[in-house]
Amino acid sequence: MKNIAVSVEHVSKTFRMYHERNQTIKSAIMRGRTSVHEEFQALKDVSLEVPVGSTYGLIGRNGSGKSTLLKCLANIYYPNQGRITHYGRIAAMLEIGSGFHSELSGRENIFLNGSILGMTKKQVQAKFDEIVEFSGVEQFIDQPVKNYSSGMYVRLGFSIAINVDPEILVVDEVLAVGDAEFQDKCFGKFRDLKKAGKTVILVSHSMSTVTEMCTDVAWLDKGQLKAVGKAEPTVKKYLASIPGDPE
Repeated sequence: MKNIAVSVEHVSKTFRMYHERNQTIKSAIMRGRTSVHEEFQALKDVSLEVPVGSTYGLIGRNGSGKSTLLKCLANIYYPNQGRITHYGRIAAMLEIGSGFHSELSGRENIFLNGSILGMTKKQVQAKFDEIVEFSGVEQFIDQPVKNYSSGMYVRLGFSIAINVDPEILVVDEVLAVGDAEFQDKCFGKFRDLKKAGKTVILVSHSMSTVTEMCTDVAWLDKGQLKAVGKAEPTVKKYLASIPGDPE
């Protein structure tokens, strides 16, 4: 499997959608019945392989299962069925401020996140200046991150994730929060990672970004894998399925 970074085999993920939920034992006894819910299948028997060194896009409409699959890839969710295998160290940037402690400063959160992602204190110290410089939050590095804007959260979180030196980087649409200059820096970093043989898996609603940045694409629709292949033809198939302009 030396040419495969991530293998997804027959993965399904189901969530319980609660209509009425008992919050306490007393409420369960008083109502005399259990919580009312239905099953929602977010992913249905999805199988794909992400090549080493590729920039791999996940596309589809809202609710298609893209972010659920990304969270399964990052070990935030676990499939109800199937298996996901990583061949290399993985780092994820999925939600604004994920992994941050709001009361801690940017400096303290760099060390906290670094340790969560498997770095030693010495390794974080060696990368600290590079992390801060890339994020562009030097002026606020000793301020509590609860005072940061959403853009500052994203810049710092992404900067930490890429400096863990992962073999596989998983990124959700959060980069859309950053300004144009920071997005250009991120895309430049993606190109550097690709040249270094690293793998990037990203979710984006911008088909121009996907076509420009990605080598391979998986199209999800209602939790099922609709198509998988090279970026340009797969994006064209997806756009052809949508009336009007999806951008």
